[in-house]
Amino acid sequence: MVLLVSIFGLAAALVLSGIVYQCLGARSDRRRYTREGRWIDIGGRRRLYLLEMGSGDPTVLFEAGIAATNLNWFHIQEAVARFASTASYDRCGLGWSSPCRTARTPANIAAELHQLLAGAGIKPPYILVGHSFGGLVMRRFALNYPGEVISIVLVDPMRCEEWPPLNPSKQSEIDRGKKLFRFAVPAARIGLARLAVTSLFLRSGRTAQRLAGTAGDGGQHVLDRIKNEVGKMPREVWPMVAAHWSRPGNFAGMRSHVEAVPDTVREMHNAEPIRDIPVLVLTPGKSTPLSDHCLARIGSSVRQVIAPKSAHWIHLDQPDLVIDSIREMVMTAATETMVAAD
Repeated sequence: MVLLVSIFGLAAALVLSGIVYQCLGARSDRRRYTREGRWIDIGGRRRLYLLEMGSGDPTVLFEAGIAATNLNWFHIQEAVARFASTASYDRCGLGWSSPCRTARTPANIAAELHQLLAGAGIKPPYILVGHSFGGLVMRRFALNYPGEVISIVLVDPMRCEEWPPLNPSKQSEIDRGKKLFRFAVPAARIGLARLAVTSLFLRSGRTAQRLAGTAGDGGQHVLDRIKNEVGKMPREVWPMVAAHWSRPGNFAGMRSHVEAVPDTVREMHNAEPIRDIPVLVLTPGKSTPLSDHCLARIGSSVRQVIAPKSAHWIHLDQPDLVIDSIREMVMTAATETMVAAD
């Protein structure tokens, strides 16, 4: 009996220590890493974290992939800000923004983005840039607010036919992600996620390997993907990525995004094409190019460019290609404005 009490007391002390470690770390992270941006109230007790750089018209808006934040565009936004006004943000449920209160479908997210822009005083027209799932969000934004969009760059946009319910074989991947994120939320509350990501990004990584091992093959799979994808990002971003991946709310938001994939596919698979807005699609050389039929379903004026040295994360594998594509859209917009003025 004494031994059980001692074990319980030790466990309680460790959990309490973890909670304190997490709370202090989260407070420090927020103070250190949010100075450059601002929060915009979009109603319903929701605030979105916004990061702006550059100046001029039109504004280039960045939308990240399904579990990513504004950090995914870090160097791209810095580079584009040298010749244009730019804005990136964290969607509800991710990064520094408020928890999500609606399903993470493109229609709901596009509406929130529109509220963000209005609240921040960022006026149209916009050039939209979206990666993966973010590409579907930007397509929906353009469909809902066509008069505010001047052009679009889609960086390997998510292909609906590859995901449930159109492709039921991927349901197991969604279920695995939901399970892992559900486990990650309590782990983050007691500081284990902070311990793991700090080890992975800022130290030797041995602690992260041990903790991933306790989650089985799924944990190791996620760890390997994180190492591969985040490893392509600039090293100065890693501490900020670690801060995001230490937050319980971030994992809850990731789970909400993954849960909404089937509804996202249902919404966007038969979405009408974007009319009279130029769309540039960047497709990885390691993927099958989109057919003319698929491109026509995206819009009436779509051009595809192959990124020969890239996998899914083209903006990390070939950032210059993405920057040059955005520059092309900005220059075209400037030329059209001059012609209209004459």
